[in-house]
Amino acid sequence: MMSLQLELDAVAEQIKQKAPPAALASIEKANDELAKSPLANLALKIGDSIPAFELPDASGKLIKSADLLKQGPILLTFYRGEWCPFCNVALKGLYDYLPAIKAKGANLIAISPQTPDYSAISQNNHAPKIPVLSDLGNKVAREFGLVFTLSESLRPIYSSFGIDLTAHNGDSSFELPVPATYLISSNGIVLERFIDVDYRKRIEPKTALSWLEKI
Repeated sequence: MMSLQLELDAVAEQIKQKAPPAALASIEKANDELAKSPLANLALKIGDSIPAFELPDASGKLIKSADLLKQGPILLTFYRGEWCPFCNVALKGLYDYLPAIKAKGANLIAISPQTPDYSAISQNNHAPKIPVLSDLGNKVAREFGLVFTLSESLRPIYSSFGIDLTAHNGDSSFELPVPATYLISSNGIVLERFIDVDYRKRIEPKTALSWLEKI
């Protein structure tokens, strides 16, 4: 099976071939600025307790973290939304390992700031058998320390790509979570984490599985 990063690199190359050079330059500049921020160092770390949360799934049903934790460890992945091709590849990559994740006694949960309607698209297309939760206003992502505001220079570029964040997220904040994946113990403690402010880099599913093998 191809590594996830090779798949993500292929997506990046496709975008590079199609996007105007000026847009690519603006994207790289914004990425560099975000990389220089302290965001990754401020996010929840190994040994921290996660905040309790209650979020709607794609059908609108409220899902409580306390109920999930009663079932065992959680592999929790934050992604930007179904509009992001990198997020879709990464979510599908983790989902392909769902039987192995379940075999280790864990649940795979996905969270994004998009509305339940858009979460339903993510779920139907990439992860039909797991809870895909809507974190409207990035309230939970903020408590994890993952939220940033999309650079104003990128907003018209996203729009030119057909990405309407205000429609997807149901607000005009232009806030997004840094993609991140956490392994959380059944008592709510962070056991492992993967965070990279470069949205083109995500955890390899095999790495996430190796986390579970340790417990």
